[in-house]
Amino acid sequence: MKSNIWRNSVGMEPGDNWKQEWAAGILSYFASVYIVMVNAAILADAGMPLRAGMVATLLTAVTGCLLMAFGGKTPIIVVPGMGINAFFTYTLVHSMKLDWREALAVVVVTGVLFAIVAFTSLYRILSDAIPHNLQHAITVGIGLFLTFIGLQKSGIVIAHATTFVAIGHFSDPAVITSVVTLLLALVLFIRGTRGGLLISMLVGTGLAYLLGAAHAPKNTEPGHVFSGYGSVFASMDWSGFVSLVFWIAVFLLLLIVVFENIGLIASQTLMAGRPERFKSSLRALSLANIAAGLFGSSPVVAAAESTAGIAAGGRSGLTSLVTGLLFGATFLFIPLLAYVPDSAIAPILIVIGGLMVQSVREMDLSDMTELFPAFLVMVMIPFTYSIVDGMAFGFITYPLVKLATGKGKEVPPALYGIAGLFIANFVLHALMG
Repeated sequence: MKSNIWRNSVGMEPGDNWKQEWAAGILSYFASVYIVMVNAAILADAGMPLRAGMVATLLTAVTGCLLMAFGGKTPIIVVPGMGINAFFTYTLVHSMKLDWREALAVVVVTGVLFAIVAFTSLYRILSDAIPHNLQHAITVGIGLFLTFIGLQKSGIVIAHATTFVAIGHFSDPAVITSVVTLLLALVLFIRGTRGGLLISMLVGTGLAYLLGAAHAPKNTEPGHVFSGYGSVFASMDWSGFVSLVFWIAVFLLLLIVVFENIGLIASQTLMAGRPERFKSSLRALSLANIAAGLFGSSPVVAAAESTAGIAAGGRSGLTSLVTGLLFGATFLFIPLLAYVPDSAIAPILIVIGGLMVQSVREMDLSDMTELFPAFLVMVMIPFTYSIVDGMAFGFITYPLVKLATGKGKEVPPALYGIAGLFIANFVLHALMG
């Protein structure tokens, strides 16, 4: 009787094998644990203490996986999203000039709105309001942006006074380390090696210290792993709550979170053979996004790495439960994670960026009124170093070119409003500048 209650609590069905679920959970963990260090490094770029960023990332991942295990009852792994964390740091903080505490407030509000969307039929309305080409273009643009950030962090691409960017110096041990790590990561990933990104990061770390490209942290934070985390937990700053910039940030983050997760969850629940659990998974993920802001992390997504566990036989929430428990055990290794240098992290950003660019295959490139707005989104995100500005170019251009060619009826009414918000954002910055 107790066994049946336990199996039902995580959504196991009669044909599910608990040994396969455990193995799938372990595999999913090793496929996604690299997120802890990579996400913390990106949060640190926003001004958050590195160790606190690791703790926030782990708490968010543990909570997200548990919510998915018992709420969604699916083998979906929930971790801070790559690409969305770049939006948090490089757009909300660097471009829109929000403090990272204000950005966490944006995450919490976005999570609440996402929950409203997920627990009603609004997710369908919102998804239908944005043309598929623009949705995929955002993913591609963020992928190119992540790649550019990875190339910068690695030293493979450096600033140049005349051409703006140029190739780095291959006499630099950090550049050599990054290139070797990138090649290793690509080979392991393409060959389907389990935990390939984690392995390449560990090898890159060892090589960095061997070549003298990295040094042990001079100012390691004293005390237990949670020391200093109090300054991050529930540290949202609500001072900008009534400002237009704050709500533009919320709106844009909500669009990205909703679009990305609807697609990911739909594909992963279908792959696991449980498409009927789409709604429960989307709702669990929306609650995890509220928790992310409270813990001090950027928003979460249904990790693409979930497919590794599903392919290994994961079908129920037991898979995500096992992964969540392993994320909890990772707290023991936080002091060691501070030794991982940028030259070992940056190549992972490049690989993830490349994977996100695959969305271009889903785009309709035959209609010029669809192609050029999407093209502007894809190129302007990395070239302006701003996800919000890159999106703005495409979202404003789309209704304009449709109207100019007599296809105005093809534009969803809500998209005119969204374009107006982007124009208002440009006007606001012009007046403030």
